[in-house]
Amino acid sequence: MKKAKIKLLGVLAMVMLFVQACTNDQEELGFNDALGDIIEDVSVTGNGIAHEWTDLLLQLERYSSGRPNASARALAYIYLASYETVAPGMENYSSIDRQLRGLRIDDEVRAEDVNWLVALNTCFARVVDHFLLNLPSNLDGAISALETEIEGQVTEGLLDGLISDSQNWGNYVADQIIAYSQTDEDAEAQILDPQPLSYEPPTGDGFWTYSADPERALYPYWGETVRTFVISPRQTTSVDPIEYSEDPNSAYFAQMQEAYEANNNAREAAGEQLWIAEFWSDDVEGLMMSPPARQFSIANQLIEQYNLNLEETLAFYVKLGFALNDAAVAAWKYKYDYMVMRPNVYIHEFIDPEFQTNLYRLIDWPNPSFPGYPSGHSTFASAAGGLFIDTFGNSTNFTDRSHEGRTEFQSSPRTYSTFAQMAEENAFSRVPFGVHISMDCAEGLRLGYEISDAVNGFSLRGRNQ
Repeated sequence: MKKAKIKLLGVLAMVMLFVQACTNDQEELGFNDALGDIIEDVSVTGNGIAHEWTDLLLQLERYSSGRPNASARALAYIYLASYETVAPGMENYSSIDRQLRGLRIDDEVRAEDVNWLVALNTCFARVVDHFLLNLPSNLDGAISALETEIEGQVTEGLLDGLISDSQNWGNYVADQIIAYSQTDEDAEAQILDPQPLSYEPPTGDGFWTYSADPERALYPYWGETVRTFVISPRQTTSVDPIEYSEDPNSAYFAQMQEAYEANNNAREAAGEQLWIAEFWSDDVEGLMMSPPARQFSIANQLIEQYNLNLEETLAFYVKLGFALNDAAVAAWKYKYDYMVMRPNVYIHEFIDPEFQTNLYRLIDWPNPSFPGYPSGHSTFASAAGGLFIDTFGNSTNFTDRSHEGRTEFQSSPRTYSTFAQMAEENAFSRVPFGVHISMDCAEGLRLGYEISDAVNGFSLRGRNQ
């Protein structure tokens, strides 16, 4: 079948969907209002469908369960599906199904004529609905509402047969990607039981543990057998953490003292360090998007700033999804290999029994419920940052507006002159937040760049190129 060229020159009337649900700490779900009828038409060009579906995904993912691991995995599959839907019509990229063991996209299923925008809209609706887990019932209608709104715009003037063929292709690709994801049985099982009662952490000096059932180990088996797309944990390297010590003159104690002072100074000054800590937090389900989704929020802003076309956008997104998925798998392997405790526990015992993390204001527990080394935030930051550098160059003038307008935490936009600066700030924001020591963040930053290097080298010219 001949490759059809993507038509990107027309102006498409599109949608921008904003979740109007307000966060309320007194309510179990963290918001007051039902989604309701809140679709607004906005005119955009070219990559608008991918951009608008990503906007919606980010709004909904805030309330989805499974963060951060299931979120990273979901993003990889969602953007693999969107990429594969349009791949037959791309000039500069092609299907990568043969590079992913167990995935096959059969070209013979596709009709000779397909409108790629109709197909893409259909596919996005299917995979977003499938991979976002346990959305509150009053948000369920958002996906179908956006699909209907976009469909009404992109099908105008098209013959019924072309519309049907295009929708069939979008549904077929979505089905293939969903089926492919389900062959990763270990991940599927762990998503259903993310804090398994079967897991009891090993004991030892300086080892992470939990204090109550809600704080039990989260995804303790994730790094063992969950699918990666480009680089597996056995292909990565790790640096051993500083040796545990209770000696006030030791390097380990110095790391804990630094975290103690950074956390307290940030809170007392209520200045830039607390702003940085809360700006990059993304810890709290119902309040913020997850750390992997935050990188897609940044990416969605960058595709506008740098004016990427549809091909470039989908290629950028699929690589970013792969990087974040593989970062989660590697980071979680090393977390449960090294079992490094959180600073809160050490500081309570050896420095200040009244210590409280800056995270505690936003969440019921003072610590994330998994070991500290390496930092997941830091790994996600550089896994994405390395892709941003490869795509746009390191120098930039980028302002991250991901949380603009939020009042529940310090959310004012921050501006960066390099992507490396942004990744480093994200990584080390965990120290003044009180939930990591510096060595956790340094190792996560190093590991994430190792993953991004591999993903940057992954070819998206899998067939006929």
